Amino acid sequence: MKGRLASIGIAFVVAGFAAACSSSPTSSTTTASVAITGAAPTVGSTAQFTATATMGNGTTQDVTSSATWQSGDAAIATVSSAGVVTGVAAGSTTVTATYQSVSGSDAIAVAFP
Repeated sequence: MKGRLASIGIAFVVAGFAAACSSSPTSSTTTASVAITGAAPTVGSTAQFTATATMGNGTTQDVTSSATWQSGDAAIATVSSAGVVTGVAAGSTTVTATYQSVSGSDAIAVAFP
C-alpha cells in the first residue's frame, strides 16, 4: 500500500509541475495602452516628454526610455529616442511613443517664444 501511495503522490507532483510550466503569461506583462505627457516646446527650445504604459492588470510603468518615439512632422518638431522634443518651426504636429506594439500620441502646438 505504501508503494501505491508513493506512486500517487509522485503523479500529483508531476502533474502540478507540468501545469505550472504550461501556464500562460500573466496580464501584467501585456501593454493595454500608452499615455504621453509633456508640454510643447517653443521654437528653438526642448521639452522632455514621458511615456507611461498601463499594463493589462491595471498597473502603470514609466516606459520613456524603452519606447520608440516619432514626430508626425519633423519640420515642426523632432523627438529624440529619449523623448526629448525640439521645436523646429511654428505649427502643429503629434508626438508618438510606441511600446510593445502599442502606441500613444499627443497633439502639440509649437509656437514662437
